[in-house]
Amino acid sequence: MKKIQMVDLKGQYNDIKDIVNPSIQEVIETTAFVNGPKVHEFQKNLETYLDVKHVIPCANGTDALQIAMMGLGLKPGDEVITADFTFAATVEVIALLQLTPVLVDVNEDDFNINIDAIKKAITPKTKAIVPVHLFGQCANMEAIMEIAKAHNLFVIEDNAQAIGANYSYSDGTKVKAGTIGNVGATSFFPSKNLGCYGDGGAIFTNDDDLAHTIRGIVNHGMYERYHHDVVGVNSRLDSIQAAVLNAKLPHLDNYNKARQAAARKYNEAFKAIEKITTPKTVNGCDGICDTCDCHVFHQYTLKIKGVDRDALAKHLNENDIPCGVYYPIPLHKQKAYLDDRYNEADFKVTNQLVKEVISLPMHTELDNEQIDYITSTIIKFING
Repeated sequence: MKKIQMVDLKGQYNDIKDIVNPSIQEVIETTAFVNGPKVHEFQKNLETYLDVKHVIPCANGTDALQIAMMGLGLKPGDEVITADFTFAATVEVIALLQLTPVLVDVNEDDFNINIDAIKKAITPKTKAIVPVHLFGQCANMEAIMEIAKAHNLFVIEDNAQAIGANYSYSDGTKVKAGTIGNVGATSFFPSKNLGCYGDGGAIFTNDDDLAHTIRGIVNHGMYERYHHDVVGVNSRLDSIQAAVLNAKLPHLDNYNKARQAAARKYNEAFKAIEKITTPKTVNGCDGICDTCDCHVFHQYTLKIKGVDRDALAKHLNENDIPCGVYYPIPLHKQKAYLDDRYNEADFKVTNQLVKEVISLPMHTELDNEQIDYITSTIIKFING
C-alpha cells in the first residue's frame, strides 16, 4: 500500500504534469509574471464554469474576503454575522477592517451557520452576513438571502471549501456555490479542491458596479496607472499560479466526483458503527447519493461519541494515518476574539463539535486499499 497522505498533491500533479509544466514554462518564457495573459484566461474560464458575470482573481482567499467587504463599503463599527465554527480567516478580516464580528452557532448535522441563530443576532447595526460553506457544501442560502432581503443586509459567501458544489433552491433551480450572495470569495490554497502551487484567491459577483470597485481595490485602487481612485491593496494572482489553475479547472468536476466516491466508501464502512456519525448532505439524502453534487468533500469529517477523540487521533498517527481536527477551539474562545457579549449557552453545538470532530484523509488519489486500512483501523480502535 502506498503511503497515505492527508492530501496527495504529488499524485494529482503526476496525472496532469504534461499540461501543467508547459503552462508554467510559457509564463517563464514570456516573463508576464503579474496580471499576464494566463490570469485573464483563467478568469474567463472560471466565469464560464461558475456561470457568474465577474471573477476577480487576487492573491489569496483571506484577501478575497477582505476585498469583498471593502468593495461593499462596510464601515468601522458595522456588525457582520458569521459562523463560530470555522477557520479564523473569516473573522480575522472583519476585525482587521474594524468591523464588529458577531459569531453565531452552527447546525449539528451539516456544520453550517444556523438560520435561527442569524435571526437572533440581527441588530440595527448589522450590515452583512458571511455564511461559510464548510467542508464542501453550502449553507442554507435560500433562507439566508430571504433574511438579508428582509433586513437590507449584504451577503458575502466564504466559498473557500466548496468550489464546484451546487446549491439547489426549493424550486429545483441549481447554482454554483459562491455565486448566490452579493459577492463570493474563495481560496486556491494548494490543498483546496481547486488549488494552485502557492497561494491564490478570487472574488465572484454578478454586480457590475461592485466588480468595478473590486478590480480597483485589488490593484492599489488604480484603474489607470498612477491614478488612485479608491483605497486599495496589493493583491494580484500571479501568472504562474493562474497557469496551474487553468490546467486544473477542466478536471475540477472529476476531482470532486473522486472525493464523493471516497466519501461514499467511508460512509459504507462506518454505517453500522453507532459511535460514529458520518457526514450528512444538505439535500437530505440517505448517505451520499450516486448523483450527489451538493457536497464536494473538501474535508470528510466524522463526529465521534463515547470515544476519546484525541486518543483516536493519536492512534491513527501511530498507524501512519494522517488526520485533522477542524476546528479544536471555537472562534469565540480564541484570545484575539474574546468578547463579553458572548453567552456560552448560545454556542451549544459548536462547543460540542470541537470535542467530537475528526477529519480523515480526503483527496482525489485515495484508493480502496487505503480506505479499507483507514476504516478498519478506526473500527478496531472503537470496538476495543
